[in-house]
Amino acid sequence: MIKKLLLLFILLANSIYAQERLTTSKGEITFEASVAFFEAVEAKNNNVICTLNISRGQIYFTAYITDFRFERSLMEQHFNENYLESKRYSKAVFKGVIDKFDSKNIDATVRKHWISGKITIHGKSKRINVPAFITKTKEGILIKSNFSLNTDDFNITIPFMVRSKIAKKVNVAVVASLK
Repeated sequence: MIKKLLLLFILLANSIYAQERLTTSKGEITFEASVAFFEAVEAKNNNVICTLNISRGQIYFTAYITDFRFERSLMEQHFNENYLESKRYSKAVFKGVIDKFDSKNIDATVRKHWISGKITIHGKSKRINVPAFITKTKEGILIKSNFSLNTDDFNITIPFMVRSKIAKKVNVAVVASLK
Protein backbone atom coordinates (compact mmCIF):
# COMPACT_ATOMS: atom_id res chain seq x y z
CA MET A 1 0.00 0.00 0.00
CA ILE A 2 2.78 2.43 0.91
CA LYS A 3 4.57 1.66 -2.37
CA LYS A 4 1.41 2.45 -4.33
CA LEU A 5 0.93 5.74 -2.50
CA LEU A 6 4.57 6.65 -3.05
CA LEU A 7 4.28 5.84 -6.76
CA LEU A 8 1.10 7.92 -7.01
CA PHE A 9 2.79 10.83 -5.22
CA ILE A 10 5.79 10.67 -7.59
CA LEU A 11 3.53 10.65 -10.66
CA LEU A 12 1.49 13.59 -9.34
CA ALA A 13 4.61 15.56 -8.43
CA ASN A 14 6.05 14.93 -11.87
CA SER A 15 2.89 16.14 -13.63
CA ILE A 16 2.78 19.27 -11.45
CA TYR A 17 6.44 19.97 -12.28
CA ALA A 18 5.73 19.51 -16.00
CA GLN A 19 2.99 22.16 -15.78
CA GLU A 20 5.57 24.76 -14.72
CA ARG A 21 7.49 24.49 -17.97
CA LEU A 22 6.54 24.98 -21.58
CA THR A 23 8.96 23.88 -24.28
CA THR A 24 9.56 23.54 -27.97
CA SER A 25 12.33 22.09 -30.10
CA LYS A 26 10.96 23.78 -33.22
CA GLY A 27 11.54 27.43 -32.41
CA GLU A 28 12.76 29.63 -35.22
CA ILE A 29 15.59 32.15 -35.46
CA THR A 30 16.15 34.13 -38.62
CA PHE A 31 19.03 36.53 -39.06
CA GLU A 32 19.86 39.02 -41.76
CA ALA A 33 23.17 40.84 -42.26
CA SER A 34 22.69 42.19 -45.77
CA VAL A 35 24.20 45.33 -47.22
CA ALA A 36 22.44 47.32 -49.96
CA PHE A 37 23.46 46.47 -53.54
CA PHE A 38 25.03 43.13 -52.56
CA GLU A 39 23.76 39.58 -52.27
CA ALA A 40 21.38 38.94 -49.37
CA VAL A 41 23.03 37.47 -46.28
CA GLU A 42 20.33 35.67 -44.34
CA ALA A 43 19.72 32.32 -42.71
CA LYS A 44 17.07 30.45 -40.77
CA ASN A 45 17.20 27.83 -38.02
CA ASN A 46 13.94 25.93 -37.41
CA ASN A 47 15.31 23.65 -34.69
CA VAL A 48 15.75 26.09 -31.83
CA ILE A 49 15.13 24.67 -28.37
CA CYS A 50 13.23 26.95 -26.00
CA THR A 51 12.03 26.40 -22.44
CA LEU A 52 9.90 28.78 -20.38
CA ASN A 53 9.59 28.34 -16.61
CA ILE A 54 6.10 29.77 -16.13
CA SER A 55 6.30 30.31 -12.39
CA ARG A 56 9.57 32.29 -12.56
CA GLY A 57 9.41 33.84 -16.03
CA GLN A 58 12.80 32.33 -16.87
CA ILE A 59 13.42 31.60 -20.52
CA TYR A 60 16.17 29.61 -22.23
CA PHE A 61 17.06 29.32 -25.92
CA THR A 62 19.61 27.00 -27.52
CA ALA A 63 20.40 27.17 -31.25
CA TYR A 64 22.92 24.85 -32.85
CA ILE A 65 25.01 26.81 -35.33
CA THR A 66 25.08 24.06 -37.96
CA ASP A 67 21.25 24.14 -38.09
CA PHE A 68 21.23 27.57 -39.77
CA ARG A 69 20.30 27.24 -43.43
CA PHE A 70 21.29 29.69 -46.17
CA GLU A 71 20.01 29.94 -49.70
CA ARG A 72 23.52 29.21 -51.01
CA SER A 73 25.52 26.27 -49.64
CA LEU A 74 28.82 28.13 -50.04
CA MET A 75 27.56 30.89 -47.74
CA GLU A 76 26.55 28.25 -45.21
CA GLN A 77 29.99 26.66 -45.42
CA HIS A 78 31.79 29.99 -44.86
CA PHE A 79 29.42 30.83 -42.00
CA ASN A 80 30.21 27.56 -40.20
CA GLU A 81 33.93 27.32 -40.96
CA ASN A 82 35.14 30.93 -40.98
CA TYR A 83 32.75 33.21 -39.12
CA LEU A 84 31.06 31.22 -36.33
CA GLU A 85 33.57 28.35 -36.23
CA SER A 86 30.79 25.87 -35.48
CA LYS A 87 33.13 22.95 -34.75
CA ARG A 88 34.64 24.95 -31.90
CA TYR A 89 31.51 26.91 -30.83
CA SER A 90 28.66 24.55 -31.63
CA LYS A 91 25.75 26.52 -30.20
CA ALA A 92 24.35 29.90 -29.27
CA VAL A 93 22.61 30.15 -25.90
CA PHE A 94 20.37 32.72 -24.26
CA LYS A 95 19.34 32.59 -20.60
CA GLY A 96 17.06 35.30 -19.34
CA VAL A 97 13.99 36.47 -17.50
CA ILE A 98 10.79 37.98 -18.84
CA ASP A 99 10.38 41.16 -16.80
CA LYS A 100 7.13 41.35 -14.80
CA PHE A 101 5.96 38.00 -16.22
CA ASP A 102 2.74 36.60 -14.77
CA SER A 103 1.17 33.68 -16.62
CA LYS A 104 -2.27 34.74 -15.32
CA ASN A 105 -2.01 37.89 -17.44
CA ILE A 106 -1.20 36.05 -20.67
CA ASP A 107 -4.23 35.81 -22.95
CA ALA A 108 -5.15 36.17 -26.63
CA THR A 109 -4.13 39.84 -26.58
CA VAL A 110 -0.58 40.38 -27.79
CA ARG A 111 1.38 42.23 -25.12
CA LYS A 112 4.86 43.70 -25.21
CA HIS A 113 7.28 42.48 -22.55
CA TRP A 114 11.01 42.95 -22.02
CA ILE A 115 13.36 40.01 -21.75
CA SER A 116 16.73 40.60 -20.12
CA GLY A 117 19.53 38.11 -19.91
CA LYS A 118 22.83 36.86 -21.24
CA ILE A 119 23.43 35.68 -24.79
CA THR A 120 26.49 33.61 -25.66
CA ILE A 121 27.65 33.32 -29.26
CA HIS A 122 31.07 32.30 -30.57
CA GLY A 123 32.26 31.79 -26.99
CA LYS A 124 31.53 35.40 -25.97
CA SER A 125 28.71 36.53 -23.68
CA LYS A 126 26.81 39.80 -23.60
CA ARG A 127 23.93 41.04 -21.48
CA ILE A 128 20.96 42.16 -23.58
CA ASN A 129 17.48 43.55 -22.99
CA VAL A 130 15.10 42.94 -25.89
CA PRO A 131 11.39 43.47 -26.54
CA ALA A 132 9.15 40.44 -26.96
CA PHE A 133 5.52 40.10 -27.94
CA ILE A 134 3.76 37.36 -26.00
CA THR A 135 0.29 35.91 -26.51
CA LYS A 136 -1.67 32.83 -25.53
CA THR A 137 -2.65 30.44 -28.32
CA LYS A 138 -4.71 27.24 -28.45
CA GLU A 139 -1.49 25.23 -28.12
CA GLY A 140 0.28 27.28 -25.43
CA ILE A 141 2.24 30.54 -25.49
CA LEU A 142 3.66 32.30 -28.56
CA ILE A 143 6.73 34.52 -28.17
CA LYS A 144 8.09 36.78 -30.94
CA SER A 145 11.05 39.13 -30.76
CA ASN A 146 13.11 41.27 -33.13
CA PHE A 147 16.42 42.84 -32.17
CA SER A 148 19.93 43.59 -33.46
CA LEU A 149 23.32 42.23 -32.46
CA ASN A 150 26.77 43.52 -33.37
CA THR A 151 29.33 41.00 -34.66
CA ASP A 152 32.13 42.86 -32.83
CA ASP A 153 30.49 42.05 -29.47
CA PHE A 154 31.09 38.35 -30.13
CA ASN A 155 34.54 38.58 -31.75
CA ILE A 156 33.18 37.43 -35.09
CA THR A 157 35.76 38.46 -37.65
CA ILE A 158 34.59 39.31 -41.14
CA PRO A 159 37.42 38.94 -43.67
CA PHE A 160 38.60 42.13 -45.36
CA MET A 161 37.61 40.91 -48.85
CA VAL A 162 33.90 40.64 -47.95
CA ARG A 163 33.68 43.23 -45.15
CA SER A 164 31.79 45.69 -47.36
CA LYS A 165 29.24 42.97 -48.30
CA ILE A 166 28.25 41.82 -44.80
CA ALA A 167 26.74 44.12 -42.18
CA LYS A 168 28.26 44.22 -38.69
CA LYS A 169 24.77 44.90 -37.33
CA VAL A 170 22.79 41.66 -37.60
CA ASN A 171 18.98 41.78 -37.45
CA VAL A 172 17.55 38.82 -35.56
CA ALA A 173 13.95 37.55 -35.44
CA VAL A 174 12.85 34.86 -32.98
CA VAL A 175 9.57 32.94 -32.91
CA ALA A 176 8.78 30.22 -30.37
CA SER A 177 5.45 28.46 -29.92
CA LEU A 178 5.69 26.82 -26.50
CA LYS A 179 3.50 23.91 -25.44
